[in-house]
Amino acid sequence: MLAQTRPKRDTRWTSLVLLCVGMLMIVLDGTVVNVALPSIQSDLDFSQSNLAWVVNAYMIAFGGLLLLAGRLGDLVGSKRVFLAGIITFTSASLLCGLAWNRDLLVAARFLQGIGGAMASSVILAMIVTMFEEPPERARAMGVFSFTAAAGGSIGLLVGVALTQLLNWHWIFLINVPIGIVTTFLAVRLLESSPGIGFREGADALGAVLVTAALMLAVYTVVEVPSYGVASTHTAAFGTAAIVLFGAFMVRQVTAQRPLLPLRLFRSRNVSGSNVLELLIVAGLFGFFFLDSLFLRRVLGYDAVKTGLAFLPITISIGALSLGWAATLPTRFGPRRVVVVGLAIAAVGLAIFSVAPLNAGYVSTIFPAMLLLGVGMGVTFPSLMILAMSSATSSDSGLTSGLINTTGQVGGALGLAILATISASRARDALASGASNVAALTAGYHLAFAVGTGCLIVAVIVAATVLEHPSPTRQLAEAEASVSAA
Repeated sequence: MLAQTRPKRDTRWTSLVLLCVGMLMIVLDGTVVNVALPSIQSDLDFSQSNLAWVVNAYMIAFGGLLLLAGRLGDLVGSKRVFLAGIITFTSASLLCGLAWNRDLLVAARFLQGIGGAMASSVILAMIVTMFEEPPERARAMGVFSFTAAAGGSIGLLVGVALTQLLNWHWIFLINVPIGIVTTFLAVRLLESSPGIGFREGADALGAVLVTAALMLAVYTVVEVPSYGVASTHTAAFGTAAIVLFGAFMVRQVTAQRPLLPLRLFRSRNVSGSNVLELLIVAGLFGFFFLDSLFLRRVLGYDAVKTGLAFLPITISIGALSLGWAATLPTRFGPRRVVVVGLAIAAVGLAIFSVAPLNAGYVSTIFPAMLLLGVGMGVTFPSLMILAMSSATSSDSGLTSGLINTTGQVGGALGLAILATISASRARDALASGASNVAALTAGYHLAFAVGTGCLIVAVIVAATVLEHPSPTRQLAEAEASVSAA
C-alpha cells in the first residue's frame, strides 16, 4: 500500500516573521547607537568630530552597497545574500561590542553597514516572491512596513534601557544571539532560489562606479554639518559623486548586461515610488532626529520620556500596518491610500512646525504623533506594493535594493539639510537677541516646516505620477522586462 503524501506545510508567514526580525535588528541598530553616543564618547575618548564616524562609517557602507547587494540577490539568490548579510552583521556586532578602542569600533561599524546592506536589500524581493496574491501581499507588506517604520522609535527605548541598566557595549552584543537564531532558522525555513547567474547581469565596472558614487554621495552629505554646504570640501566630493554617477549612467546605456537596466524606470510606479521614498524619508528621518532634540532641549523631557513620547507613532503604525491598512490597497487602490496617508502625515508634521515653547503633551505632542503614525501606517505598505508592482524574478532584488537605496540617501540628505537649516535659523535668532530656548525653537520650527513641505510635494507626486497596478499592466510590464533582458 502506497504511503500518502503529506501536504507541504505553508511556512511563508513564519519566514516573513523571520525576515522582519532580521530587518528589525538592523533598523534598531541605527537608533540605539545614537542614544549611546555620549557613553561611547566618554568611554573610548572620542573627540566630538571623530564621534560622528561611529554613525557615518555605518551609513556610508550601508547606503553605498544597497543597490549592488540587491542586484547580487538576483544573480546568486536572495537567500544566500540575506544569510551572508545576517552573518556579517552579527559578527560585526560582536566586534563592536568588544571594541576597546576607537579605530576598531569605527571599522566594525563599517563592516556592520556592509552586512546590513546585504540583508535588508533583498527582504522586499523575498516577500514579493513568497506572496503573489494581492491580499496576502498587502498583509505581508503591512508587517514589513511596521517593522521598518516603527523600529526607530522602539530603538529609543531599547537604547536607553540597555545603556542605563548595563552599558553601551550591550547595544551591539544583544544582536549576537538574535543573529545566530535568525541564521539558524533562515537556513531551515527560507526557500532557496538559484538566481539568474552572473552571465545575465554581472556588470563589474558598473558595480564599481555606482558603489563609489553612492559612498561618496553619502559621505558628502553626512559631512555637511562639519564643513558647511558651500565649503570646498562639500563641493569637491559632491562633484566627484555626480561625475561617477554620470559615468555609471553612461555605462548602463552602453553595457550589454547593465547592472541597473534603465527599462525599470519606464514604470511610472517604480519611478514615482522612488521619488516618493526620497521625499518622505528626507522629511521624516530629519524629523525624528530633530524632534527628539526639541522634546529634550525645549520641553525638558529626559531620555525615557522622549522615547515614550514617540509611542503613539509606533502603536498606530503597528495597529494599522498589521490590520486595517492591509485591506485598504485592495479595496481603494494603493495610489489613493498613499495620497491620503501622506496628507494625514503632513498635517501631523505641520503641527510640530507651530508647537509653542510650552507645548503640552496631550494638547499638542500626542495628536501630532498620532497623525504621523496613522499617515505612515497607511502609506508605507501601499507604497511598497507600488514600488515592487512590476518586479520580475530576474530583477526583484534590484528593485528592492533600489527603493532601499533611495530611502537611505533620502534619510542622509534630509537629516543634513534639516539639521543645517535648524542650526542656521537658531544662530540668526540668537544674534537678534532671542533667548536660547526661543532660538532653538525657531530653528526646529523652520526645519519641521521644510519637512512638511517635502510631504506636501510627495502628495502632489503621488496624485499625478502613480497609477493603479492592474494585473494586465503588471503582466505587460513583466513581459516587456523579460523581452528587454
